[in-house]
Amino acid sequence: MSRSRTLLTTRGLDALIVILASAGCVGELLRPEGQRPDSPLRLGVEAAAIGLMILTLLLRHRAPFLAPAATWLMSAALSFVDGRLIVGQTPLSIAGMLAAVLLGGLADPRQARAGLAIVVVCAATVVVNDPTHAVGSQYFIPALFALGWLVGFVLNERTMQAQVAEERAALAERERATAARVAVAEERARIARELHDIVAHAVSVMVLQVGVVRHRMPPADTDNREALRNVEQAGRLALAEMRQLLDAMRRDDGEVELAPQPGLPQVRELIDDVRMAGLDVELCIQGEPVTVSPGLGLSAYRIVQEGLTNTLRHAGASRARVTVRYHERRLELEVRDDGRGPGIAAGAGHGLVGIRERVRIFGGDMTAGAADGGGFALCARLPLDPRSP
Repeated sequence: MSRSRTLLTTRGLDALIVILASAGCVGELLRPEGQRPDSPLRLGVEAAAIGLMILTLLLRHRAPFLAPAATWLMSAALSFVDGRLIVGQTPLSIAGMLAAVLLGGLADPRQARAGLAIVVVCAATVVVNDPTHAVGSQYFIPALFALGWLVGFVLNERTMQAQVAEERAALAERERATAARVAVAEERARIARELHDIVAHAVSVMVLQVGVVRHRMPPADTDNREALRNVEQAGRLALAEMRQLLDAMRRDDGEVELAPQPGLPQVRELIDDVRMAGLDVELCIQGEPVTVSPGLGLSAYRIVQEGLTNTLRHAGASRARVTVRYHERRLELEVRDDGRGPGIAAGAGHGLVGIRERVRIFGGDMTAGAADGGGFALCARLPLDPRSP
């Protein structure tokens, strides 16, 4: 739409310049007998000169300063040839005003100031060379065209301010997008560390159980003992590589978390901690609780934790309600408060970005926004793993 508007403005102005040039030529040819030259050749040359003077404005894109300045300089020069040639024609006045606006709208302030001097001096020259000019018009007419220059200057300032605002908005948008990508990457790394802990623990249990079974088998069953030994060795090798990976992922972190990873049973303890921080939180469990996988339980805990943290930091709420709904195929988590609504999404923590990333990894979906009765509501739906015990 903006490109079409720009094209229309450009083409429309070009068409106006052509019309003014044609009208100026016709006006010169139709001047009264007492005001035009006796020689038809001179009359044709003057008409062509007027048309060329106005058509010079078509070069404003290639020569933004020289084109409108040449229009004014040519008008002053033609006034020396015939003092009544420039004055008294409306197309020439419009073209002169357009040239003044273009000079005022130049981006280079030095060229704009030089353009103002050209407009004032040339306008005064044209008025002085007119043998019929009125007293005081040598001041009024230049001031009038200087006002046109001022209009162009103001329009240019507004355009520059709009461009700066657009650039700042684009920069801020890029910074927000970059910050969001960083937040997603950090959350993915955190999720990977947590899931690697869970997987490493599961592999450790498997290796230990395989070792126990292998030692309990009869010595004569060499084939099965050898197969179990290979499984045990493969498991220990995978466990060693996973620990190396965990060490690399935690190398830039702070202290290593030695406590067991939390899950849904620890949500009550989390709510007790939040209550001690001054927020009245109510826990509501709906449906028949089922055992979920450690990874899903950990992510559910983190979602509730992040929702309550955002409520404490940004929402300005006094009460909150955490609802855990167990369905046959999915787990729903809802954190609702009575705070300022969408203000929960503010700040640099990108809490909702982390929640969305956790929900996406487990194939779920989430909604976050103003609640119907006021406040803010965060709802996450996670599919239950059918292979969960």
